[in-house]
Amino acid sequence: MNQKTQRLSVIRKIIRSEYISSQEELIERLEECGVTVTQSTLSRDLKFMNVAKVPNKERGYVYVLPNTTHSDVAVSTNLTDNITDIAFSGNLCVITTKPGYASAVSVPIDSRGISEVLGSIAGDNTILLVLREDFKKDILLEQLCDLFPSVAVLINR
Repeated sequence: MNQKTQRLSVIRKIIRSEYISSQEELIERLEECGVTVTQSTLSRDLKFMNVAKVPNKERGYVYVLPNTTHSDVAVSTNLTDNITDIAFSGNLCVITTKPGYASAVSVPIDSRGISEVLGSIAGDNTILLVLREDFKKDILLEQLCDLFPSVAVLINR
């Protein structure tokens, strides 16, 4: 196994097993595991691995890997409380969040693999979900409520 492959493997293991909130913290953990890396190399590695940062109730923002399963992403109440509206138009769903939260909210949606969603695009405070032509609104809303319990309040108003 070459050096980069080994380093990426250790980074994955650390991010999956711990809440890491900064590159400095990750560099320290890597050094404890015997991997020496510069901040610029780590930054390139995180970009290469498509690592994202999502809000976490205990640690602020933490790193998550793409395609993390629902059980691996602890969606904090802090995150779900920042969803402000859900609206539909044809086979599109627009989820509005407080400024800066759209990308973080979209990570668990993408990771969960919601059956009615073909894809998502996230901006600063808006997420656009492209839905299957024959999507069932009730199923989508149920899956969103499972993922973000506080969304039920938005649906029932």
